[in-house]
Amino acid sequence: MQGALHGVTAAAKFEPEPAAASVGDFAAAETKLFTAASEAAFIDSSSGRAAPVLHTVMTASLLPLLESRRVVVCVGSGGVGKTTIAASLALAAALRGKRVLCLTIDPAKRLANSLGLERMSTEAQPVAARLFEQAGLRVSGSLTVMMLDTKRTFDELVARHASSPEARDRILNNRLYQYVSTSLAGTQEYMAMEKLLQVKRDTNYDVIVLDTPPTSNALDFLDAPTRLIDALDSGAMRWFIQAIEKSGKFSLNLVAKSVAVVLRGIGKLTGGDFLQQMAEFIVNLNDLFGGFRERATQVAAAFRGPEFAYVLITTPAPVAVQEALFFAERLQEQGMRRDAFVVNRVHRKPRALPNLEQVRAAVARHGITLESNGPERLVRALNEESEHAKLDADNLGRLRTSLANGSGAPPVRIDVPALPSDVHDLSTLAGLSQLLCPP
Repeated sequence: MQGALHGVTAAAKFEPEPAAASVGDFAAAETKLFTAASEAAFIDSSSGRAAPVLHTVMTASLLPLLESRRVVVCVGSGGVGKTTIAASLALAAALRGKRVLCLTIDPAKRLANSLGLERMSTEAQPVAARLFEQAGLRVSGSLTVMMLDTKRTFDELVARHASSPEARDRILNNRLYQYVSTSLAGTQEYMAMEKLLQVKRDTNYDVIVLDTPPTSNALDFLDAPTRLIDALDSGAMRWFIQAIEKSGKFSLNLVAKSVAVVLRGIGKLTGGDFLQQMAEFIVNLNDLFGGFRERATQVAAAFRGPEFAYVLITTPAPVAVQEALFFAERLQEQGMRRDAFVVNRVHRKPRALPNLEQVRAAVARHGITLESNGPERLVRALNEESEHAKLDADNLGRLRTSLANGSGAPPVRIDVPALPSDVHDLSTLAGLSQLLCPP
């Protein structure tokens, strides 16, 4: 429901009254308040009762993707709600009998709370059936969640491709590896891909939903294999290999004079022992390079396969829309599908903008007690919501045009309304699932 009403709702008092399929007491109260202010907007014409907060007229659905693809990848720039949308899609599949794994990256604590969990874990963590029952949900499938452990996944990759147990241990025990395994360019994005392919082989899951890493640029994810290989095959890496490969000891006499000047400068700042350890680590890592390059090629190919679906998530913010469209173009250029767009936090224009007297009459008719300036604030909130809705519609014009003019079948587009607060429980998450995947 519209965020502009949040402050007014907090000050309101309500007489007890049955609510129609609300998704939380606060949300139901906000729905009732909005109904009082603009009854034409959110009254169910058949029952005359307040419609639920997440009620909307919508024919588009992401359900066909969940039923036809093994892997659903949620992509988008940081701050657009990828993690919440990914969890909602995973729950939607579980509600329809699928055995689902939701693989997420650095989730907010509120996501764990919304799933009824104290915290997320790097181990597979099933959501208990009793938690669904407490939320009034009948889940015929199962939902398991897991948080990516970048370093563990890198460790497993090293162990798989090292030429010997000794080579494996030299890398894993090198102190520089602790940094490289978590902070090298593209590492987190690539390891998310790597982990996904690992769990994809697990026959315990019918559907896997991947929440991609929270990057400032969604393209970082698509380019991760190339970026990681480029980093491992950079000129700086080759300098170190050249400086150590003959004797096993780091020597600046083995490199070009210009390179030696650079490395000596680094040595003065860090100490010679650091350069020796760096060189040894890079030489050992080079032992894996062939395996890494081959594996990265396999990962990139798999993410272009027919079992994968891509859901691009954005908000009406111009920068987010621009990035989503750019990412969609890149997907098409590389022969990948842009299966769906989810526009999160969209403000909806009220169907009526009542004046102050109409608001006062409606508030009295619904038995709502507000502060003395409550009706005035409510009128302002409705006007602000209308302005937000117009701005969102203008910003989304480019997206609408792009989807209409694209080649082939247009991707599904679903708009998720702006809610008064973050998703905080399974009931609200289920309401969002219904928006994304109506039957």
